[in-house]
Formats: sequence, structure tokens, C-alpha cells
Amino acid sequence: MDKSEAQAILWEHVGKYRRLAYGSLEQRLNKPENFVVAGSSGREYQIEVQMFWDDKKGGDIRVMLSIDDGGLRALAPVCDSFILRRDGSFVDE
Repeated sequence: MDKSEAQAILWEHVGKYRRLAYGSLEQRLNKPENFVVAGSSGREYQIEVQMFWDDKKGGDIRVMLSIDDGGLRALAPVCDSFILRRDGSFVDE
């Protein structure tokens, strides 16, 4: 796996999810999203996105994203995450 290519693809998708409103993320809670994207190299990567309550229902939403190429790297994917508050701000930012 080209780790720098995978990281760039993951950051792009993190940005897309960070632009979603709290209500949109709330509707996706506990419904993992999985899809395949192609990098500029032509290599295919699998992305998994999970959204769940960070602490308690109705509170902050944690969004976790991971990417791998389906090979051995699937055992240790590249990951990123963020936590969105109900007011639209991000925790620890």
C-alpha cells in the first residue's frame, strides 16, 4: 500500500464528513459505510466510516475513518477520526 496516497485519500474523505451537519451524522449513527475508491496510481482502497455516540446518546458524535488496500495492511489500516458537538464545533480544536 502506498501509505502517502492512502493518507491523502483518507484526509479528503475526512474533510467531506467534517462538512456534514450534526443531524446528517446523527442519521448515520451505527450504520457503517464502506466503499472502494481508486487512487491516482490506479490502486484501489477500501474506506470504512463509523459514526457513534462518543459518550452518551444525544451528545457528541465520534466519526472514525480507516483506509487499506485489502492486503496485509487491512490488519493495521491508516485511520483518522474527529468528534462533533451538537453545536457544530469540534472537540479539541
